[in-house]
Amino acid sequence: MIKSAITKIHLWLGLISGIIVFIVSITGCIFVFSKEITDWRRKDAIHVEVKPSSVIPLDSLWQNVQAKLPSEQKINWANIYHDPGKSWRFYTYKGNPDAFSYWGAIDYYDSYYINPYNGNVKAVYDEKTDFFNVVKFIHWSLLLNTPIGQPIVGWSTFIFVILLISGLTLWWPMGKKRVRNSFLIIWKRSSGIYKKLYDLHNVLGFYSLLFALIIALTGMVWSFKWFQAAVYVIASGTVVPPDQGVEKSDPAVSKIINVYDAVYHQAKDKYEEAAAFRFSPPADSLDVIHVYVQEREGRYAVAHELQFDQYSGRLLKERRHSDKNLGEKLITANYDIHVGAIWGIPGKIIAFIISLICASLPVTGFLMWLKRTRKKRASLTI
Repeated sequence: MIKSAITKIHLWLGLISGIIVFIVSITGCIFVFSKEITDWRRKDAIHVEVKPSSVIPLDSLWQNVQAKLPSEQKINWANIYHDPGKSWRFYTYKGNPDAFSYWGAIDYYDSYYINPYNGNVKAVYDEKTDFFNVVKFIHWSLLLNTPIGQPIVGWSTFIFVILLISGLTLWWPMGKKRVRNSFLIIWKRSSGIYKKLYDLHNVLGFYSLLFALIIALTGMVWSFKWFQAAVYVIASGTVVPPDQGVEKSDPAVSKIINVYDAVYHQAKDKYEEAAAFRFSPPADSLDVIHVYVQEREGRYAVAHELQFDQYSGRLLKERRHSDKNLGEKLITANYDIHVGAIWGIPGKIIAFIISLICASLPVTGFLMWLKRTRKKRASLTI
């Protein structure tokens, strides 16, 4: 009775969410190695000839890039790399929160790869139409604007979690023979298509269960504020939100020359081993220069946040990774966990394989249902 009810729940929830789960899983699978592939595709733009002691001040590079932009565009952030053999990147972005689709939600999103030794523009990329960025937003919101598409993805992922748990309940073997068959894919020449689909669906589903749950639950952190809040409270042991206060710049102080360069050198001196520094300019006359310090390129689990006065370049606030509570650290590491980057290349390989298996589950499940339905119809006809 209970197993029959779970079977029906598993079936109908699978049919309802199957196409979304397939799209989200296959795009996640494609996106896992996006950084490695993009870096390879853009290797000529990324790498520069090192010329010690001749780096142009960041302020000058910033102004030079801004001068090349259309009048309506401005630099929204810049990524500065510790590796002296890498170009620096300046980004322009403007979104449209009222648009329906991804294409309308981004007015422009361009990246400028700049040689820091001579100021030359090595390459300009339209990130809006970049293959992996499109894949990411299919995965994120089905190419719909985030407020529209992400709840669809989020609830489909929530259903997928239920399917994983109910699938484990239905799979759970009883008896010695069933135990042996439940852990292995055993196909004989006489095995029909339904038996093969059944084994693929159940055995692969079992072996991928733990990692599939991790990927799904980390995805839900972005989809639902209530779920992210629950993760934070459980991990930190407090309902008090983290300190996200922003300091204010003082327009009364004298503005120094090359303030961005001064800020960069302060940040670099503080974090000598950091891989990259992300600079966000002040939004108004009282805002600060925000610097996001990334310990390892391509990973976000360990990061620090700095705020500097936009006039004097004085450090106003610092939040080290070690200052964060467990809840904040877990939320910060969410992306790295989701794509497997937290465990390096082996973790990404696992995430790739698990995402591929997750994409196969709604396909094998649907084909099993279709095969069974046709068989029932044929028996009724006879």
